[in-house]
Amino acid sequence: MHQKSIWDKIDWNTFYMYLALVLLGWLAIYAAEYQEGKSFLFNFKKDYGKQMMWVGLGLFTGVAIMLIDVKLITASPWVLYGASLFMLIVVALVAKTVNGANAWLDIGGFKLQPSEFSKTITALALAKYLSLSDVNFKTSKARIRAIALIGLPALLIILQKDTGSALVYGAFMLVLYREGLPGYILVIGVSVIVLLVASLMMPKLILFGIFTLVVAYIIYGWRRKLNRMRSQIIIVLSIFAFCGVFVLWGKDFVMEHVLQKHQRERLLLTFGVVGDKATAKKEGYNVIQSKIAIGSGGFWGKGFLKGTQTQFNFVPEQHTDFIFCTIGEERGFIGILVILGLYIFLLFRILTLAERQRSKFSRVYGYCVACILFFHIMINVGMTIGLLPVIGIPLPFISYGGSSFINFSAMLFILLKLDTERIAVLR
Repeated sequence: MHQKSIWDKIDWNTFYMYLALVLLGWLAIYAAEYQEGKSFLFNFKKDYGKQMMWVGLGLFTGVAIMLIDVKLITASPWVLYGASLFMLIVVALVAKTVNGANAWLDIGGFKLQPSEFSKTITALALAKYLSLSDVNFKTSKARIRAIALIGLPALLIILQKDTGSALVYGAFMLVLYREGLPGYILVIGVSVIVLLVASLMMPKLILFGIFTLVVAYIIYGWRRKLNRMRSQIIIVLSIFAFCGVFVLWGKDFVMEHVLQKHQRERLLLTFGVVGDKATAKKEGYNVIQSKIAIGSGGFWGKGFLKGTQTQFNFVPEQHTDFIFCTIGEERGFIGILVILGLYIFLLFRILTLAERQRSKFSRVYGYCVACILFFHIMINVGMTIGLLPVIGIPLPFISYGGSSFINFSAMLFILLKLDTERIAVLR
């Protein structure tokens, strides 16, 4: 019987969606840098030319991953994880500061960002740990170790003053929830976020009054005979009250000692807590211009290379963090729907691949890929339309950047490789 080759077993639908996003991303980068009469296709001094090299290198990396023995993927996570932590420590100590963060290493004229590759490596390490036969994720010991596995690289990235990249590691908590993490952990996470936003927008006296009422209801509830629903409500409110105390105590520390000055100002600006007009105009400039660009695109868009906000460089970092507004201006509402539709179908396809795996390693890794991509898409799109603070993370497969593009490509092709094998975990 004829044995199928690796190319017969690859999930081509996923690959085609990846390829479509890459092509649309390169066109957007070209449009963001285009100058009439001065731009030609193979200008490798321009970022759109460099992006062609990154695309080529990303595809080469993908082919290499598809050709290697799958045992190398399942056996290497601990070595890669250790090397990743070492690189993150080196970067935190010696890297030069760029845009407020010391997260890049200069190697032979190229800038390498180890924190990007750390996401994929952490996903592999988490999949390896949770798939070990002697790990019972129902125990507190295993859960603490899994969270520590995620938290250690995130902490090192915070030390690089790259808080935006560190926040992406919160995506792994959704993976842990899929593997059996109790629901109250998610309640705590959501409560902290809600209360943090509330603490930025409301005076402490009002928040204290709300907490007092919540605690009073909790005490009243426990003194009465509770049915199942009321017990659950009391538990949720108790968690909410506990998180409220934590937020009120820890918010000032985070604002003063974790976030940088421009990050604090952007956070306050997003939630309507604006200081002086000069600061608001300075820190909110990118978002204001981004929203103007997206809004001006209308339903059909202005057309390729015809966006005025894009061509006259009104939006800083338009080919990197704010690439989405280039698409919005030139392609309009329809173009945005196409991009978001591709992302949604890609995410659903990745989840489908994850669920059909026969090994726990492959399933956990698949969910890691989906959650990382989801967080990147949600945060990047949210900040370009003013719903979330500007924290500087790329839009997967579309934003300019060698480290991010190669990492996202490798991340996806590793999943495709695992899917072709449908392996049992090999240790």
